[in-house]
Amino acid sequence: MFVRAGLIAVLVYAIPSVPARPAPPAAPARFEFESKHMGTTFRVVLYAADEKAAKAAADAGFARVAALDRCMSDYNRDSELMKLCAAFRTEVGPPVPVSDDLFAVLWQARELARRSDGAFDVTVGPVVQLWRHARRTQQLPDKDELAAAMRKVGWRNVELDPVRQTARLLVPGMQLDLGGIAKGYAADAVLALLRQRHGIRQALVAAAGDITCGDPPPGRDHWEVDVAPIARGQEPRHLRLANAAVSTSGDLEQFVEIGGVRYSHIVDPRTGLGVTGRRSVTVIAPRGVTADSMTKAVTLMPAGRGLELVEASPGAAAFIAVVGPNEAVQRTESRRFGSFVAQ
Repeated sequence: MFVRAGLIAVLVYAIPSVPARPAPPAAPARFEFESKHMGTTFRVVLYAADEKAAKAAADAGFARVAALDRCMSDYNRDSELMKLCAAFRTEVGPPVPVSDDLFAVLWQARELARRSDGAFDVTVGPVVQLWRHARRTQQLPDKDELAAAMRKVGWRNVELDPVRQTARLLVPGMQLDLGGIAKGYAADAVLALLRQRHGIRQALVAAAGDITCGDPPPGRDHWEVDVAPIARGQEPRHLRLANAAVSTSGDLEQFVEIGGVRYSHIVDPRTGLGVTGRRSVTVIAPRGVTADSMTKAVTLMPAGRGLELVEASPGAAAFIAVVGPNEAVQRTESRRFGSFVAQ
């Protein structure tokens, strides 16, 4: 008995202990959050280790959007944008220093205005104010008021200095409206914050018709995004996106009929009038700020010229649908668009 016990003891001592293997990290789970900003609902979908980390990241993202709203809103008189406009309300004074975010958006807007021959123009604010009133009253703006507003519109009258990071408006009373670009910029900013500060790359940010995607969900190579059709009863288009953005502009919901003419909520800065007819434009681009702004430009351009603009933009694609007589829909798309469509 003693020998056996000793032998057993020796054998047990001789066998090295095997350390327990650490449990593999849990696969990230899907979380979704919503918050209202910039006149719409922002939705953040992300994959994180746990709900606490997900909520902290989403809250930080929404705080970033709220800060950008306070910077770029044309409804808030205390926003940085409105203070910039107020500085030139009665006279053209010296240039005004602006924040990194506001300068970046104004610079992007000017570049697209140049490339689109003025179809995209954030100086359209005075005319937009008239059309907001027209939609409420269902009456066209007064001709004299419209002419006076148009004298304050013109993208070339925004002077930007990238060295000093300043802006100056060259016509007194100009009013800037960033409604066609700010949401895309905000979506980009949220994705950047999630990556850089929270280590979350698998995320999507949606703000109404503007959707910006980061890395795809676990086990997938893309996000699935549906684009609403221009006419009721039609099936949506299904897109596959990763590290890309999509924006859709159309007048399916937002329009006004005056004197038997259907006017879109999108105002042409070159005429001062709402776009007539029925059109839907979807633009895909590497960044939300590009997709958001370019879809407005293409909406206001002849289809051929709009597609030229898209084709000349790296990584961009577009789909244009125009409703004609008898509800017939004419569809046109750029060369790259088909590669994003789910088969």
